[in-house]
Amino acid sequence: MAPIAPIDPNVPIPPITPIPPITRIAPIDPIAPIPSIDPNVPIAPIAPIPPMAPWPPLTPIHWLASAYPPFAVPYFVYDVYAMFLCHRHRRRLKGHEDHPGPSAAVVAFLRRELLMVLHHAAMVLALKGPVSPQLWRQGKGDFFLGCLLMAELSTPFVCLGKVLIMYGLQHTALHKLNGAATLLTFLGCRVLLFPYLYWAYGRHIGVPLFRVPSVLPPAYNMAAAALLAPQLYWFGLLCRGAWRLFRPQPPRPP
Repeated sequence: MAPIAPIDPNVPIPPITPIPPITRIAPIDPIAPIPSIDPNVPIAPIAPIPPMAPWPPLTPIHWLASAYPPFAVPYFVYDVYAMFLCHRHRRRLKGHEDHPGPSAAVVAFLRRELLMVLHHAAMVLALKGPVSPQLWRQGKGDFFLGCLLMAELSTPFVCLGKVLIMYGLQHTALHKLNGAATLLTFLGCRVLLFPYLYWAYGRHIGVPLFRVPSVLPPAYNMAAAALLAPQLYWFGLLCRGAWRLFRPQPPRPP
């Protein structure tokens, strides 16, 4: 190691150059105008980007969600009454008289159409009741109510199929086309409707589909399962009827 040279007192020590102070950079204001190179050409301020709205829009209120229930409630009540009259008329044609009164026809009707009656009652009380928009939904949930109303899209095709059978047109191409439309609309608007509602709500709150049932209250999941169960049962009946309709027919003997 080299020895340190002694300090000569006759040699002046050069002055130490002071370090310039560090200037802080002011934060950039996105609204403030950017200075232009040419002072005569101003630059317009940058407008802030609005936040993206959640999709699908679950919060807007639609007037049809409040205007349709007064029409739907009498329709469902009339539909149940019309089904009872048809059932009673068929009993009389078969020779089953209502003795000692119409109570036997009511009991027989409920035994045969109990699932349909419960379905209509649930739709009236839970979804389309006259007090549900104000008391139960409190003006919310128009998106979900609109999706549930889409379930009735398959009803015209179901009714048309019964009319074609009544007129003996069950072996025509129109009946097969109507059967395919019934199957597709029932699958999309009644069976797959509930997974779509869960997916839409999960996307609205930022939760994946498989976690939505754990986020919702148990009563909501039970109500959805109760509404989905008859749809699966009826869809199974439709699939069985479609198989009989579209399966290849065996050749007739000469």
